Amino acid sequence: MIVEFSIVPFTGKESLSTHIAHIQRIVRKSGLSFRLTPMGTIIEGEPRAVFDLIYTCHMAMKEQANRVLTQISIDDRGDDLNRMDKKILAVQEKVND
Repeated sequence: MIVEFSIVPFTGKESLSTHIAHIQRIVRKSGLSFRLTPMGTIIEGEPRAVFDLIYTCHMAMKEQANRVLTQISIDDRGDDLNRMDKKILAVQEKVND
């Protein structure tokens, strides 16, 4: 399963980098494959581990802000791991044709 998620706290401040850094430390400790992007974080792993991690991140952000918006996009093919790299390579190969 590959999941892209973003968690936005409603803090009244423009910069969210301190809050995002806190979440990234949790993601790193999870041991799941991940990529930070400008608009969210992509993680890959077994469904239970992925959902547990997102829940942990959401609740950690709730400790920092009274209101939190969490968005999740799921690609659940179920039959293959390491798809983050494979999907990027497939596109890059076609671009270079």
